[in-house]
Amino acid sequence: MTIEFPAKLRFLFEPHPYKVVYGGRGGIKSWSVAQALLLEGAQKPLRVLCAREVQKSIAESVHHLLELQIGRLGLESVYTVEKARIYGRNGTEFFFSGLRDAHNLKSYESVDRCWVEEAANVSKRSWDLLLPTIRKAGSEVWVTFNPELETDETYRRFVLAPPPGAVVVKTSYRDNPWLTPELRAQIEHLRATDPDAYLTVYEGHCRQTLEGAIFASELRAATQAGRITRVPYHPAFPVHTFWDLGYADHTAIWFVQSIAFEHRFIDFYQARCQALPHYLAELQKRGYVYGAHHLPHDARAKQLGTGKSIEELMRAAGCAVKLVPEIGLANGLNAARTLMAVCWFDEERCADGLQALRRYRYAVDPVTNQFSRTPLHDEASHAADAFRYAAVALREPERQKEQRHRKLASQVSPWS
Repeated sequence: MTIEFPAKLRFLFEPHPYKVVYGGRGGIKSWSVAQALLLEGAQKPLRVLCAREVQKSIAESVHHLLELQIGRLGLESVYTVEKARIYGRNGTEFFFSGLRDAHNLKSYESVDRCWVEEAANVSKRSWDLLLPTIRKAGSEVWVTFNPELETDETYRRFVLAPPPGAVVVKTSYRDNPWLTPELRAQIEHLRATDPDAYLTVYEGHCRQTLEGAIFASELRAATQAGRITRVPYHPAFPVHTFWDLGYADHTAIWFVQSIAFEHRFIDFYQARCQALPHYLAELQKRGYVYGAHHLPHDARAKQLGTGKSIEELMRAAGCAVKLVPEIGLANGLNAARTLMAVCWFDEERCADGLQALRRYRYAVDPVTNQFSRTPLHDEASHAADAFRYAAVALREPERQKEQRHRKLASQVSPWS
């Protein structure tokens, strides 16, 4: 069998603890990695974990890509493709998992190769949980992604400050000897009509902000002012929490201390498919002295099975609970923009929350192809919604004070 690979990717067949391929569209990153892993797995038994940040179904994995490459390489007699696994006759196994929802990390300890695909949006927490588990002698982590923001955890971790032994290679369509005329025409058209988009999509340059990003200017101002930095916990002040609730979607929690005229976001946590005791245990684990736990208005809804609401369950657990007033999405976003001017964020502990805030953007109207006034509901939404609730709750005392002042002023005669 003779298989051709771009010369730039020769290192895929060399032993390295980290193999990172990133760049623009058309750089055949995923195809090359899939083929290299299949060829290596055909030569010796390997246990290969194929992961991404979120995988709600096998259709969202690289399972289909591997199946296509098995046919392209003529390896049908070597591999058996099942619905959720791919097996080699020699014992090689490919299995698939979402990192954010992984519940049994110990099963990763025997992995020989871990391929993290579409890694641009992998969170700090996911990397921190995954990498220590890939510790078998000779094991390797393979990472492929199209970069988006320089502040994304994956870009910072593997491009700006790669770990020891890592080989990091950037590819583009120019490294693809099999580029089709149709794709080349698309590339040239985008270069002529939208040079900035061309640099991101096909050259793999990072964007300054995502298109339609809702908090782009506020986060840029916070960065320039040095308000995204190390923000230590001050035990003399209570920590207030602000929640967005979910189960199939994420539950997101911001941990905030209000000191003087500053709001210090010292911590962040989110998870999915977990019951309330999981989050209460996370609160306890951090060892903070808590003030109020602010929940959205839907915390009043009764839960199936218990017959009680999240609000009632938290009060029964001894938590001081407050419900965030419902003031509408537009007003909430305005409150969030205003709040961000006096916020400080811990860069390390709030990394995943900040990544979500940077990625929070407006949805595109499918009819007009323009940005709508409604935020896109995706993986960034939950942290952003929790931040919006924080803004409303922290703004409420000031709003009430303003209302009292206006009422008093209206009762005083201008001639008195």
